[in-house]
Amino acid sequence: MLSADIRQQVKATASILKQHGVVLTSHFYQRMFQHNPELKNIFNQGHQHAGQQQQALAMAVAAYAEHIDAPEVLLPVLERVAHKHTSLGIRAEHYPIVGKHLLASIREVLGEEAAPDSLLDAWAAAYQQLADLLINLENSLYQRAATQPGGWSGWRPFRVLKKQVESSEITSFYLQAADGGSLPHFQPGQYISVQRFIPEWGLSQPRQYSLSDAPGKDWLRISVKREDARDEAPAGKVSVILHAELAEGDILQVSPPFGDFVLHQERDTPVVLISAGVGQTPLLSMLKHLVESGSPRAIRYLHAARDGQVHAMKQEVQQLAQGHTQLHQAVFYETPSATERAGRDFDHAGRIDAAAIHAHALQQDADYYLCGPLAFMLQQRRQLRDAGVQPDRIHMEVFGSHAIAAD
Repeated sequence: MLSADIRQQVKATASILKQHGVVLTSHFYQRMFQHNPELKNIFNQGHQHAGQQQQALAMAVAAYAEHIDAPEVLLPVLERVAHKHTSLGIRAEHYPIVGKHLLASIREVLGEEAAPDSLLDAWAAAYQQLADLLINLENSLYQRAATQPGGWSGWRPFRVLKKQVESSEITSFYLQAADGGSLPHFQPGQYISVQRFIPEWGLSQPRQYSLSDAPGKDWLRISVKREDARDEAPAGKVSVILHAELAEGDILQVSPPFGDFVLHQERDTPVVLISAGVGQTPLLSMLKHLVESGSPRAIRYLHAARDGQVHAMKQEVQQLAQGHTQLHQAVFYETPSATERAGRDFDHAGRIDAAAIHAHALQQDADYYLCGPLAFMLQQRRQLRDAGVQPDRIHMEVFGSHAIAAD
């Protein structure tokens, strides 16, 4: 337990971290990668270039400072971070490296007057407490992943069994273990990391993709959106390579399944799945598991896409709805093409708004699962809360560097 003096010193820096946090974390990452360039293979360099990781880390450090008296308040967020870390292969030996550069950055950015030795000592103790929490959580996850039937630790080679175009932007990859071994029975909603070498950067880069099929198959399926360049955002390095270069028969390095955004299988409540774009991938895993396992739970599946060209897995969901009376779906096209007709190609023009929630999905006793762009999920959560749905019935997946910011 940290002393009252240490906690007070750390809490007193929360406002400073909010004001200068991005400058501090940007300096931290530059410093760490300069002295430990091997860590570039673990951290998403695309998010680094866009500034997303710097912003997320700044918010996380400030949140930790604010809750230093009761860090258990952050436990749900820390558990999510632990799943992300284990999927990327972050280990206990990485924490002293991060701590060293974080403390040095506090001094170098804020200066000796604002960050005297006493403050650095307080932050060193606070950082160690946070590191110990995460290391314990992650060790438990690593052990569970390695010891379950079909499980493993670290990276495992998988062969691309099948590559299937799902829409103009999304392609599915069916992956089988190259060693011919069995696969773990993952929880619907979880994800894997895949690793690919980026010649332009001279680095291997991991990316996390939701599993889009039900567990219990001889393969793991991911459905990847190709991130093309738009406005000021560059094209996604890994997604473009997977679409353009990864072929059937190729080998891809894969992590075990992780993730805390999972279907609550112990419940018998109705299930409402609300997605936009490629966000439907973890929800499709939940949907397929429910219907293939013979679950009697009522299911509502609401999906939003820009138009039919980008609407992936359309026939797959339609076939499930036709064969299972407990499943009802509603498809929304924001900007349907001139040849697409409501009632034939989709159900409603526009977005999933409050009226759509009331018409198609509102059930007070249901569990709601949301996945899509961050703004989409926050809007859906707000609409559900305004409609009287209890917060513990609303579950959302957040990928990338927004994992903490969304909570």
